[in-house]
Amino acid sequence: MKPILLPPNQQPHFYRGGAAIASFRGVFSNGDHVPEDWLASTTARFGDGDRGLTVLSDGRRLRDAVAADAAAFLGPEHVARFGADPAVLVKLLDAGERLPVHAHPDRGFAHEHLGSAYGKSEAWFVVAAAPGAHVHVGFRTDVDRETLARWAAGEDADAMLDALHEIPVAAGDCMYVPAGTLHSIGAGVLIVEVQEPSDLGVLLEWSRFGLEQRQADMGLGLDTALECVRLTAAGEDELAGRRGSALPAASAAFFRAEWLRSPETVPLEQGYSVIVATDGAGRLETEDGALDLRRGSVVLVPYAAGAGELSGPLTAVRCAPPSGSVR
Repeated sequence: MKPILLPPNQQPHFYRGGAAIASFRGVFSNGDHVPEDWLASTTARFGDGDRGLTVLSDGRRLRDAVAADAAAFLGPEHVARFGADPAVLVKLLDAGERLPVHAHPDRGFAHEHLGSAYGKSEAWFVVAAAPGAHVHVGFRTDVDRETLARWAAGEDADAMLDALHEIPVAAGDCMYVPAGTLHSIGAGVLIVEVQEPSDLGVLLEWSRFGLEQRQADMGLGLDTALECVRLTAAGEDELAGRRGSALPAASAAFFRAEWLRSPETVPLEQGYSVIVATDGAGRLETEDGALDLRRGSVVLVPYAAGAGELSGPLTAVRCAPPSGSVR
């Protein structure tokens, strides 16, 4: 089974963005509210039918193709742990404006309240960032639930942003954002986002994005939805351990991802992965096929393609399923 070049799969959303993705992928922009490109997606949008699923060049949904030949796509060990489920979702995200302050539930909350095996821990690999671009992540000091509920009910974005760490970002950065962490991505940031395969999120501001509260709280009611938010502070040491040039070991329970920089060659072990070329040009060679890559190329590498190597000069992000089972 050869590596598969994936076309864009840009998704409409409530926030502005999309032009940076179109430029990155080398296609025409199709609007200013298509800020996410769901890559190798077997995950549908929350409450939105089959929207978000990747369609292959032969017209099949990737989800159906994987189900029909899971061992070839995912490998026998993966199938033994997860079944015909890649257990990871990768996106391109173009923040054409500041995203709302929000958080994602962990697996326990998602299972109890939403019937999902997955929460949404995620990580960001910064492809490009405007001068002065930043993100807000994690409380600077502990916050009590009554205060958070008051901020959310009043959609007091200024108070919430002031309570969060403001962190500058630049191309080449990466950051791990565990489920429950309140955060907001600032305008002018293009990222590869690797995450658990769900579309679950609690928004603490919604009106200015044209949404209703029931959309912001996933129909749970605001009081219940806010229970997924971590209230304790994220200290400087903790944040430092979550950001830099590589992800912390703790993230491997939810997904694996890394920068690949190949002035010459980088060996790739056999396994299901999604490779996003972020700069330069190069070549991917596997036991069962080869592809020329350039900035903006996205490749799904099935298990059956075998081991391989990446040659450059090329910079890429390689994303793969978690190292353990979902509990």
